Amino acid sequence: MPLSRRTFTALTATTAASLSLPLSTAVAATPDDANTPGPAPEADGRTHTVAFDKYSLLVDGSRVVLWSGEVHPFRLPSPSLWRDVLQKLRAHGYNAISIYVAWNFHSPAPGVYDFTGVRDLGRFLETAAEEGLYVIARPGPYINAEVDAGGFPGWLTATKGTARTSDPTYLAYVDEYLTAVNEIIARYQYTRGKGTVVLYELENEYASNVTSPAGKDYMAHLYAKVRADGIDVPLFHNDKGRNGYWTPGSFSTGDESGRYLYGFDGYPSPSGNPPDWGYFGVGGAKGGSTASPDTPGLMAEFGGGWFDPWGGAVFAGKGYEESRRTRDAAYERRFYLTNLANGIKIHNVYMTFGGTSWGWLPAPVVYTSYDYGAALDEARNVTSKLTPMHQIGQLLRSVPDLAKLDRAQDTAAADPALKVYHLTNPDTGAHVYVLRNDTSASITSTLPLGPASAEVTVGAKDAKLVLAEAALGKRELAYSTVQPMIQLSAGRRDVAVFAGRSGEPAEAAFAYEEEPEVTVLDGPATATYEDGILRISTHLDGLVRVVVGGTLLVLFADDETSARLWRYDTPSGPVLVRGPALLRRAELHGATLHLTGDTIEEADLEVWAPRGVQLITWNNGPVHVRTTPSGSFTAGRALPGVPDVQLPALTGWRQRPENPESEQDFDDTDWTVADKAASYSTTPVPAGRPVLFADDYGFHYGDVWYRGSFDDANGAESVNLAYSTGTQGLLMAWLDGRPLGTHRMPVPTSAQSTQGTWTATAAFALPADLRTAGGHVLSVLVRRMQHDEDGGARDSHKSARGLTGVAFTGADPAVTWRIQGASGPDPVRGPLNTGGLYGERHGWHLPGLDLDADGGWERVAFPVDGPARQGVSWYRTTFRLAVDHDVDASIGLTFTDDAAHAYRVQLYVNGWNMGQYINDVGPQHTFAVPNGILRTRGANTLALAVLADGTTPAGPGDVQLKLLGSAAGGVEVRSVPSPGV
Repeated sequence: MPLSRRTFTALTATTAASLSLPLSTAVAATPDDANTPGPAPEADGRTHTVAFDKYSLLVDGSRVVLWSGEVHPFRLPSPSLWRDVLQKLRAHGYNAISIYVAWNFHSPAPGVYDFTGVRDLGRFLETAAEEGLYVIARPGPYINAEVDAGGFPGWLTATKGTARTSDPTYLAYVDEYLTAVNEIIARYQYTRGKGTVVLYELENEYASNVTSPAGKDYMAHLYAKVRADGIDVPLFHNDKGRNGYWTPGSFSTGDESGRYLYGFDGYPSPSGNPPDWGYFGVGGAKGGSTASPDTPGLMAEFGGGWFDPWGGAVFAGKGYEESRRTRDAAYERRFYLTNLANGIKIHNVYMTFGGTSWGWLPAPVVYTSYDYGAALDEARNVTSKLTPMHQIGQLLRSVPDLAKLDRAQDTAAADPALKVYHLTNPDTGAHVYVLRNDTSASITSTLPLGPASAEVTVGAKDAKLVLAEAALGKRELAYSTVQPMIQLSAGRRDVAVFAGRSGEPAEAAFAYEEEPEVTVLDGPATATYEDGILRISTHLDGLVRVVVGGTLLVLFADDETSARLWRYDTPSGPVLVRGPALLRRAELHGATLHLTGDTIEEADLEVWAPRGVQLITWNNGPVHVRTTPSGSFTAGRALPGVPDVQLPALTGWRQRPENPESEQDFDDTDWTVADKAASYSTTPVPAGRPVLFADDYGFHYGDVWYRGSFDDANGAESVNLAYSTGTQGLLMAWLDGRPLGTHRMPVPTSAQSTQGTWTATAAFALPADLRTAGGHVLSVLVRRMQHDEDGGARDSHKSARGLTGVAFTGADPAVTWRIQGASGPDPVRGPLNTGGLYGERHGWHLPGLDLDADGGWERVAFPVDGPARQGVSWYRTTFRLAVDHDVDASIGLTFTDDAAHAYRVQLYVNGWNMGQYINDVGPQHTFAVPNGILRTRGANTLALAVLADGTTPAGPGDVQLKLLGSAAGGVEVRSVPSPGV
């Protein structure tokens, strides 16, 4: 057989990449090495090299396309479940994850850092290595991420110095933090052999001070500090959009390591067409990867969904299913494949698992759930969005040609409505075509594909990637009209899997010198042979099986079927499994292949295994198998599905009202006197008045109480309480124990940003009979909704929270103010868990509280139908769960009530603050509680702190446990420590 163009090119180009490269890149390996994918990463104790050239990362000399998903450990406060999420992502084709580290999550005070328990970053990085995933580390110092203050710790809001600049005070705190976090990250770099960290982000979306010394010196300082801390993997910055900010050479690094990359993010509207920003872009120096031509295209964040705001505003949240609907599987194929066509070789999807912004973690703009409409939902359920990620990730693993591509000669389809991106591998001559349909109707069109022309179908608002003249294992793929997915060798056969939409025509053509024998085992397929090309044609429906020449098995799978095809690489060779809902692990011991994974419904089990396998187990149980003409083993009976999970009703409620702080004779002598005269806040202090900002007195999270004592109310007609809270905050006031009313932070009435500074003034008339001489106490409770983020680098996180000023009309009494917030950080749950409610300060949220001994806890039935009352009431109950040991059940709490009832709830499960429910705002009504915090086999304590404005019945209404998903299998879950009173 004559040499193909691909083979000839490979033979003549072997010396090209050994030439010296500019210092801004790393030296590549030879093409033969660089185009061969290396094994999955692991903590093998050996040193490794991580470099790059203009095409891709080079790990130990092999090209790697990072197909990454964003996961935040701090949004899943159950370390056991980290493994569950990571195994699901690895199984679905991801070879990498990206993680933020939130400074505020680890630091309750200057110089104090906690990396234990749910904050054990080292444990997370170890788990990622054990599961064979590369890690992109993004520790800030600023992360944004829709978290409080963009990740800055609360105490930083009350310090001197301008954040995100070269201000020495700020840099001193940054260095302190980086020293602590880098000690861990450095230890788990892939270059050290203990972990799999291969990239490190210096700063995030830093779009300010780009040309100023304050900005350049800041970035240079970060670079030098990180290198001094032993970080030796490549560094990058994530540009907020395609601006060309902080490209290599834009600031002084002080060394010649050449390990600095340009990265950027993108969140295009799903209603628009995917933008071009690399090989096909027109943005010049700002055109995405073309802004840094000597480094690989790095998409540090690309929208895998979108965050959802609170309801009841111009930007009213609609719930995350709406985000999942608009950014669905077709969106992913159309947008992500366009990114790959434009040279993106480090592709991170934000978010892939969103999780929960529990406690006081969320920034003001978002509610508790951070589901994000991601591919893996908040309850860890697989969604249809994982199918294209699975297909693309496996493709990148199976076809190393994709790691090194140049733009090729423009190619057009017969139908001009079908957009064609044509690329080629300069070493092998393989051709890659990304085909995109931006119309609302399916397109079938003729397209030249390498040596031939063929008809290709692309669905409405969809895309696919096809190959021509490319190696697929030991065979040459002449062309395909359907996307390749998996290539591997199992037993004595090579296996090639193609996947696409159900019902679409599919054709795969292979080069053969002589016509081979073809056997169609399953499904409607035909084969023709002409001019050295074997064409296999079918329509995608389930799984079509064709054996070619006795040595090649070609599988055509529709989307649903492809989502149940699992590859797992073992030291003895790859394993391909079909049928179960998830394959977690495949381990070969002697002649026995041990498989672990999940089932939801009853499922087939079919296995293509390395030579020598004779026995198979599933989740430690033997499986009786037989061999098939496909060269596989198949189970004699279906794997069982998940049994029913029964949840108890929530009964036995006890209730107790609180807020004694509102009473005139409450003892506040141990509270902090609010008498400071100046503040570092960006909020002005009223002239001649004391600072009342909560952060200045060390109260950074949750509710804060004020008590103002004065001797004479004669002539005082009303009081004006200026306050700042963030979205959906509120203020309640009492005079001498009598309610003055509740004021809610106004919601925008026009399309203004919901992330700006939220301030308001509450005006209350004073009761006539209290406008007297003698001692008075003005009590004020402020529900703060956390600090603004500092995306614009304007110190906006220092905008005050709490009261900002108090003025009386008709008189001006001298007031002595005392302030009280959280009594101190929980040593296990951390500083973001509680605020300053009386019940929080006295442990009413914790397990083990003896309600009879504590006194005042009355029995009550839900729904509560009590009188309107301004203030706080607590409700507690216990319940037991008895979920089967081998069942992974994700469980949440659902609130249902009349939407006119104005109240909100902080819900505590075993003392952990799992979020805030606002009944008359929404949109969130169901709150996921991760296993480990929730005892799925044991006793649990549920406490609800209900804050009502006094205008309507306070509720709560119906509160129920809700099954959010279940599977037979899962991972071993250890209880998260939950100390009680």
